[in-house]
Amino acid sequence: MNHLKPCNRCGRHVRPDAPDGLCPGCLIEMNLRGDTGGPEGAAPLPMEEVARLFPDLEILSLLGIGGMGSVYKARQPKIDRLVALKVLSSDPEDAGFVERFTREARTLAKMDHPNVVTLYNFGEREGVFYFIMELVDGITLRDLLKDGRLKPEKALAIVPPVCAALEFAHGKGVVHRDIKPENILIDRDGRVKVADFGIARLAGAAPVDNLTGRGEVLGTAHYMAPEQVESPEKVDHRADIYALGVVLYEMLTGELPLGKFPHPSAKVQIDVRLDEVVLRALEKDPGRRYQQAGEVRAATEAASRTAPRPSGSPNEKNEKEGGRPGGRLKLFAFAFAFAA
Repeated sequence: MNHLKPCNRCGRHVRPDAPDGLCPGCLIEMNLRGDTGGPEGAAPLPMEEVARLFPDLEILSLLGIGGMGSVYKARQPKIDRLVALKVLSSDPEDAGFVERFTREARTLAKMDHPNVVTLYNFGEREGVFYFIMELVDGITLRDLLKDGRLKPEKALAIVPPVCAALEFAHGKGVVHRDIKPENILIDRDGRVKVADFGIARLAGAAPVDNLTGRGEVLGTAHYMAPEQVESPEKVDHRADIYALGVVLYEMLTGELPLGKFPHPSAKVQIDVRLDEVVLRALEKDPGRRYQQAGEVRAATEAASRTAPRPSGSPNEKNEKEGGRPGGRLKLFAFAFAFAA
């Protein structure tokens, strides 16, 4: 008989095989907060201090705070460009922080693609480490999902650009490791951008104990591939394909594929070929999944060409508004999604 053990966060009793060692309540809370395991409660730098440290920027407002730091909306006066300034929280006793920061910046610098949020600059000022990022004027996929599932055609339109971003990243040897609705942004013109490559790791790189800790799990519960929990040091690009499968299922049904979940076509009127796309992306064995993001893109586009319109969708209000929640359009940056 399996013996119960305490939840890693709240101490409630859970099964030994509980995902990430967490109870269902903590898993839900972490997903709602977009928590990826960083320290909590870091106080943001006062606006005056940020302005002093960055005299070349006009600091406009605080966009968000979280475990990894604070994010400010700013303007570069010389070129009249709005940006997101991400100021990272750092522990003076953490000897590996500088190495982690440098690695993250170099990873982000590789991501020059129209479907990836752009890194403009990074550095350190008086012990404060920062990124200057593209500011995306739009909303997150999570915001679209707050009103329920999406129309199938809208959901399927989001998949190809995400696949394009992942295909580009994987070609550079970069695994995102945290694909989820919070990290998929849609701007005012409908362009899709993938954010938060902050916990990505170069595929094939040997694990370094003083950087992430050998065997440390990076990602968000429910979107992580099985191998990401069981053998995180062996994770490759196919973990991103699994996470994309979770996101696609959630977009189509408004639910997460937990336990023995029904096929998407059992919950919404779609082409049954999309069941095959989702189920293959969600294969527990990485070898049985799609091996490249481009394959997911091709299969999704093929199915979407003949996918029937859903009837009686519970998301009628969202559909009438073109899938964009009225009155809630606001600025979201890569770093805001990362810090929230």
